[in-house]
Amino acid sequence: MPKNNEVKIKDLYQACDEKKLGFKTTEDLKDLKEFLGQKRAIEALGFGVGIQRKGFNLFVLGNAGTGRHSVVNRYLDKVCKEQETPMDCCYVHNFDEPDQPKALLLPPGLGKKLQADMNQVIRDLKVGIPAAFDDEAYRRRKIDIEEIFRKKRRDKFKVLEDDSEKQGIALMETQTGFVFAPKKDNKVLSAEEFESLPKTQRNKYEKAIEKLQKRLKELLQDLPKARKEIRQELKKLNQDTAELAVGYLFEDLAKKYKEFEQVTQYLKDVKENIVENIDDFLHKDVEAGEEQAAAEEEKLSFRIYDVNVIVDHSKTKGAPVVYESHPTYPNLVGRIELKPQMGSFITDFHYIKAGALHKANGGYLVLDAHKILMQPLGWESLKRILRTKEIRIESLNQVYHMATTVTLQPETIPLSIKVILIGDRQMYYMLSQLDPEFNELFKVAVDFEDQIPANTTNIRQYSRLLATMARKEKMLPLTSCAVARVIEQSHRLIDDHRKLSANILHVADILREADYWARKDKKKIIDKEEIQQAIDTQIHRVARIRDRMQESIMEGTKLIDTKGAKIGQINGLSVMSIGHFAFGQPTKISVTSTMGKGRVVDIEREAELGGSIHTKGVIIISQLLAFRYSPDMPLSLSASIAFEQSYGMIDGDSASTAELCALISSLSEVPIKQTFAVTGSINQNGDVQAIGGVNEKIEGFFDICHQRGLNGEHAVIIPESNVKNLMLRKDVVDAIKNKQFTIYAVKHLDEAIELLTGEKAGKIKKDKTFPEGTVNEKVRQKLMAYAQKRFSLDKASVLEN
Repeated sequence: MPKNNEVKIKDLYQACDEKKLGFKTTEDLKDLKEFLGQKRAIEALGFGVGIQRKGFNLFVLGNAGTGRHSVVNRYLDKVCKEQETPMDCCYVHNFDEPDQPKALLLPPGLGKKLQADMNQVIRDLKVGIPAAFDDEAYRRRKIDIEEIFRKKRRDKFKVLEDDSEKQGIALMETQTGFVFAPKKDNKVLSAEEFESLPKTQRNKYEKAIEKLQKRLKELLQDLPKARKEIRQELKKLNQDTAELAVGYLFEDLAKKYKEFEQVTQYLKDVKENIVENIDDFLHKDVEAGEEQAAAEEEKLSFRIYDVNVIVDHSKTKGAPVVYESHPTYPNLVGRIELKPQMGSFITDFHYIKAGALHKANGGYLVLDAHKILMQPLGWESLKRILRTKEIRIESLNQVYHMATTVTLQPETIPLSIKVILIGDRQMYYMLSQLDPEFNELFKVAVDFEDQIPANTTNIRQYSRLLATMARKEKMLPLTSCAVARVIEQSHRLIDDHRKLSANILHVADILREADYWARKDKKKIIDKEEIQQAIDTQIHRVARIRDRMQESIMEGTKLIDTKGAKIGQINGLSVMSIGHFAFGQPTKISVTSTMGKGRVVDIEREAELGGSIHTKGVIIISQLLAFRYSPDMPLSLSASIAFEQSYGMIDGDSASTAELCALISSLSEVPIKQTFAVTGSINQNGDVQAIGGVNEKIEGFFDICHQRGLNGEHAVIIPESNVKNLMLRKDVVDAIKNKQFTIYAVKHLDEAIELLTGEKAGKIKKDKTFPEGTVNEKVRQKLMAYAQKRFSLDKASVLEN
């Protein structure tokens, strides 16, 4: 058996020397303020934040737990403080178009000040205007105007009355109006007396009364006009009085906000509206039952002069950074709320609420890509707003064209923002391929590394990172031994002792659990034992399925041989993932072969239980077999490959080396040692290629062998290119040190054949043959025999026909 294929002890597990870390506990280390191992991402982040061009929004891609959110937040916190604080955003009443509230953009903090100033103005008006109208001069002027009207009315009636008297006709006022009646000797004639008059005299009275009635009618028709004139005079008096009462208030405000044209125009509109509607500010006498309704009506009339500050930056230092964890359409774009009243709903500019885009305007909006894609209208609305560079608040009824009632159409807000989406790589590439607008709007990819080189600098920074995490979360300090064990586990997480895992979330969970165990044991420090206990208990909590599967092997329900030798059977290794927990388990692979038409049947594929990658591996096996052993004759073989007792989907090509070795065993009739398990992918040249999950696969087979009893013959064959990935459990390493278990690393198929069979594989010669008696030559001879027999049978069939 080739000893040079044995993996050396030093390559089984890359231990971290705590003495080289240079500290006793993490209390000796300073906090890590730099970003660990994400140089490419930080450079991209800096570029994306710095460039101020349309479409240069950012998509942060990488696996969860790599610190995407924390790095982005820390970077933005640092950058945004150096940037200008954006404007406050307010909405006010539009006196020309009440359903289209106006937007005011003011320097930081000025929105609240304007709101307070307008509230004070309203309070002053409620007191000042009634006082102005209670003034003696106002009352006197009002009386004078009313008296002028009455005098004009009296004078006109006096002229009419005098003219009628001269003609012997009396002007009388009755309950139904004014009437003319003839009189004689200053006495009004009765109807009988009038009829007794001579006809000529009656006709004279009738014509005179007719003319007087016409004049009376004209006089009465002029009365509404006169009343209108008096109302206009009184209104002008009220407006003049109001102008005097409110003018000085708005003059002071106009001076205060003279630099802001929007505000001065708004103040002008407010003043004009108050003067125009001055009656709303006057106290009115109401009946007791109507007092509450009248007070509410008066209160509502003042609301139109309020200022609705939807975004206040009075306490913001620099550019805002907003993380919207629930990016629904209203939370993103804003909303217009409705208030129930009298069985219906009302709204006005007071009910306009800001969305995340308003709050982040002038700064940065951070969104989870998956969450916004899951929200109806969220993604499409975000793209539309980024294209148009303005925020338009619309209710969902308006968006879906389902509005049946009048609602508001607030003025749009200009948008200047950087949107940062955070998601995984699959989502980034999916959007890039399927959404044409995505690449136009998110031009900057910030790609986070999953692995960090385990050089001296990074290990020191990693130690400081652990110290920072412990202090930040008020955990017990860690010893250098504990930190070394965390670093080793970090190697294990990515199956590479040359790298550190960038999955900080998983490492943080280990520290939290270790802190729990240390405190439970009333310790003042976290040591290596607590770290190991945290790792072991994490696995124990989720390992039920693994344990049941191993139990089924030990009980003989699932057939796995770990002793003896068999033809056409081999132990393959696979990895199962249950959530975040992955474990290895052995699988019996069996192969049968007979003479046939050159077909290697993948039973898993035929049963629709094999994936495309697994099928690719079987096809490579078939072609490699023909090229290597039957280059000068037809491949007259019929073989079938099966994963025994496998009832779920199988994919991947990591078992292709094991499958080919089992097929070679079946053809050569050389048995394979069942004390071995094999993993590795094969290519068309017979080279054994690297696979994933090598540690879990080795440990899965080791656990079965250990439970049955290690005898020193149990071993696992892995690709040589996977040696760098080894970070095996301590019990596995100890067993290998004690010669109870072995790991072999191979580069080529022939090396695996020799280990599995104990016989020479045989190196191919120039004439495409192999040395006599070798395994490869036995395979070639079997295939030649199949080909010759097939030729004879085909020839006989032709002769018969």
